Amino acid sequence: MEMHPAYAIIDPYLIWFYRISGNGFVDFLLGTFVLAFITVIIGELTISGLFFINKKYIDRINGELARYQDLTMRALTSGDKPAYEAVNKLANDAFGKVFFMRVALSAGTLWPIFFALAWMGHRFGDLEFNLLFTDYSLSYIGMFVVLYAAAYLIFKRVKYRLPYFRYVKTVLGTYTEEALPIAGHGQPPAARQNAASN
Repeated sequence: MEMHPAYAIIDPYLIWFYRISGNGFVDFLLGTFVLAFITVIIGELTISGLFFINKKYIDRINGELARYQDLTMRALTSGDKPAYEAVNKLANDAFGKVFFMRVALSAGTLWPIFFALAWMGHRFGDLEFNLLFTDYSLSYIGMFVVLYAAAYLIFKRVKYRLPYFRYVKTVLGTYTEEALPIAGHGQPPAARQNAASN
């Protein structure tokens, strides 16, 4: 199958990482790890970029959710059942918007994975790796997934040392845990309380 023009452009640069040591298996591991690491970085840049582009909308729907939750509790404590039911419906609608915004933002990390795997399919589609002491084998997809997980864990440990991601963390630290637009980012509540008390 002919390679898509977009892949043909990046192919010489990506394949270079697969020719470093001269050992086929070692080069495959090194090249795939570098590709996975690049994929992680692009995904993180995508999700943070989408957050900043949609920040006004995110702040608005988070504000609506907080307001409706407060009104719901007031109606509940006052015993006004019709008001509680009406406001609770609005709160549920606002929660749905916040939830699906978080899902949409989190999905921003996934698209580079499919792009990388499609390129690898052109280059390594028939490759299989036998697992030690078993009759099972792993395709290039399985190897990529393992190395992607490793790249993600390594990048997670170092990303907040980078100025841009440190700034992202600072901005996300202003949100409460419930209103956090990107799951798993920002400061934990205890850290925010400590920062507020200083």
